[in-house]
Amino acid sequence: MRIATFIIDGTRKVGVVSGDGLSIQPLDLSSAQSDAGILSIIETVAGGGALPSSSGPKVKMAEVTLDAPLPKPRRNLWCVGRNYHAHAKELSASVFKDNSAKTDEWPIVFTKVPECVVGPHDDVLVPAEVSTQIDYEAELAVIIGKGGKNITRAAAMDHVFGYTVINDVTARDVQIRHGQWDLGKSFDTFCPMGPWVATADEFDGTKTRVRCWVNGELRQDGPTENMIFDIPTLIETISRGIMLYPGDVIATGTPAGVGMGMTPPQYLKSGDVVRVEIDGLGIIENKFV
Repeated sequence: MRIATFIIDGTRKVGVVSGDGLSIQPLDLSSAQSDAGILSIIETVAGGGALPSSSGPKVKMAEVTLDAPLPKPRRNLWCVGRNYHAHAKELSASVFKDNSAKTDEWPIVFTKVPECVVGPHDDVLVPAEVSTQIDYEAELAVIIGKGGKNITRAAAMDHVFGYTVINDVTARDVQIRHGQWDLGKSFDTFCPMGPWVATADEFDGTKTRVRCWVNGELRQDGPTENMIFDIPTLIETISRGIMLYPGDVIATGTPAGVGMGMTPPQYLKSGDVVRVEIDGLGIIENKFV
């Protein structure tokens, strides 16, 4: 099942996407529930409840504007750095070389503030007054369904509600300047998300492919099997001593091909269009302005 958050007639709603992707069936949610996107559905299902019933007729996809599935995440998004072997290698000689030796020991984990999330086709704002090194990072994101703490690797996949696509946009110079990553990752609009969430019973995030194009040029192309730390390991690690809640987001890292890793580096500028596609899941495309 694919569940999307969308805008129609100025109102945010949540619905189930048809198999052909041409229509969407609204669900019977209150305005407050719809305002949170699919979070209320995740919480209901996690508590043992059923999917809400349908509300009204199907709507053509062409008549709606897709929003981020979780337009207002309940807290910071968990993110993993340098989690593909080739990507770790392409940055091993960069300013991050001092901690490159640790890449195979423990995942690098940082966060993005929830307010940076925007929709799958929204503009991304280039903060030219703050950064001149804006980069893209195509990523598969895991959405937690059943919460828990100290989740074992063996049980981790039972805690997954589904998956979505994100672009972990990064201001590299800010990232470097502060010696940590949160600020350079959290500018307004720096986390396009969507186009929907595919539930775990329909989509296998452990066996798919992440790709990214910049102005039509393929830059990133990597299978999720090439992750250094797989999804169960990431859930186990992040939940150590920390309670994960329904609706928490874990961005699993990006394949090789980021702008910073090119020779010379090629950063994004106003007018660039970045398209991220995950096979079997969906596509997001955003213009940088």
